[in-house]
Amino acid sequence: MSISHIIGQHMFIGVSGHALTADEKKFIVENNIGGVCLFGRNVAEPKQVRELCAEIQSLRHKQVDKAPLFIGIDMEGGRVHRLKAPFTVWPPLRKLGDLDAPTVSFHFANRMGLEMKAVGINLDFAPCVDIFTNPGNTVIGDRSISSDPEMVAKHASALVRGYIKADVITCAKHFPGHGNTIVDSHEDLPVENTDLERLESCELIPFKKTFKSRVDMVMTSHIKFPKIDPEWPVTLSETFVRKMIREEMRYRGLIITDDLGMKAMTKHYGIEEVPVRALKAGVDLLLYCNDPEVPPQAYDAILGALAQGSLKKEDLEASYHRIMDFKKVKIQNPDPLPLEEAIKIIGSPEHLKIASAIANGQIPDGLLSE
Repeated sequence: MSISHIIGQHMFIGVSGHALTADEKKFIVENNIGGVCLFGRNVAEPKQVRELCAEIQSLRHKQVDKAPLFIGIDMEGGRVHRLKAPFTVWPPLRKLGDLDAPTVSFHFANRMGLEMKAVGINLDFAPCVDIFTNPGNTVIGDRSISSDPEMVAKHASALVRGYIKADVITCAKHFPGHGNTIVDSHEDLPVENTDLERLESCELIPFKKTFKSRVDMVMTSHIKFPKIDPEWPVTLSETFVRKMIREEMRYRGLIITDDLGMKAMTKHYGIEEVPVRALKAGVDLLLYCNDPEVPPQAYDAILGALAQGSLKKEDLEASYHRIMDFKKVKIQNPDPLPLEEAIKIIGSPEHLKIASAIANGQIPDGLLSE
């Protein structure tokens, strides 16, 4: 395996529409790209979503290492809900916190996951385990389960177990917690005055719980905490990624960045600097959601950093093997279900009943414990 093909497995890219363009297919195959992230612009009715996922996944047969691709999406419920009806429309996580019934949280994630898996989506960038500690934070708001760290931890754990039972890869976000910020990292870099003692007593509690529940991935936030790392925001910080997540918290899953095209990154750091610095900090996967011009530049920057020795080849190879071992275990059935089977799962009467009850503040009838 050449070093250029190893680089590709560390990258997620966004695509432009309801089907892949010839250029997108070529870039994914030739560069051995590891994953694709879907947005509202990519998804319509179930048949189209299934066809797109099948098309993406078929490219693995033409790639060098033949590994299944990650196909990820943001499906939290509520405002962050890329799949629209006839997929079941799920309420925001705050509703789960209000009900405070972990069995309901488990089934919420499990049924949502079954619908995603049916059309070939194998990764959900969820759950959001941020604690709603700042009422002025409209970025998170009802995306957060609760303002109580123990409550968030309890339900985050149930959500993780629900997704895993549905055979969907799960990702806790946004490490070490986005619940206290006012600045939206899509627009600029939030700077938080929080110290490590405060993170330990509050924000990190749900992450520790999801790590114990074997969450597959953790997503880093683009937030700067000068009292902990005066130089770098979390995504680019060895203090947070390598030292805190890997060494102190002993997390063994995959570490993925939030979208590197967000203005928290692009306003303050160069396109070539960001991927190199993130990999150096210890992340495994680089998320590029929108601008198609950026992933090729990032790819070349990583290649250049390896040639110059500013990025260690052995570190990248270790991360590559972690990704490949993960895919072997966690994506054993990469292709979508036959359409007629998928249609029976998507928006099923049972799923609609559960979602409606939660939205109305009621515990759904007849849910079995895990």
